Amino acid sequence: LSTFVFPDSSNKTTITIEFCDRSRLCRLHRATWIQTELCLTFPSPAIESIILIPLNADETAGRFRVWLSHGADLGAERAELMWDRKTEGGFPELKTLKQRIRDKIQPGKSLGHSDKKSE
Repeated sequence: LSTFVFPDSSNKTTITIEFCDRSRLCRLHRATWIQTELCLTFPSPAIESIILIPLNADETAGRFRVWLSHGADLGAERAELMWDRKTEGGFPELKTLKQRIRDKIQPGKSLGHSDKKSE
């Protein structure tokens, strides 16, 4: 029998995706899709973990926010908001979200087709 040892995240980069879970399919699928894409684009150690937080309280209705915490800055008071559906006027284009995260954690990294300008 083995024992799970919770990883030390004190010096790691973490993405947290908060989403309203009232309309389960739409936002849950979007959150997991973004989680998968970010895992593929920024494999460990660039991003150590991506946390999904489903919310269903009245005050979180419609919420979809993406937070970045890196290094010793972990914690809500030190996290940086990468996207907020309500203030940005909609869900993130994956290209834009990847660019914002890349600019914070790996500024020199090429994102391939996600770096090309839209025409």
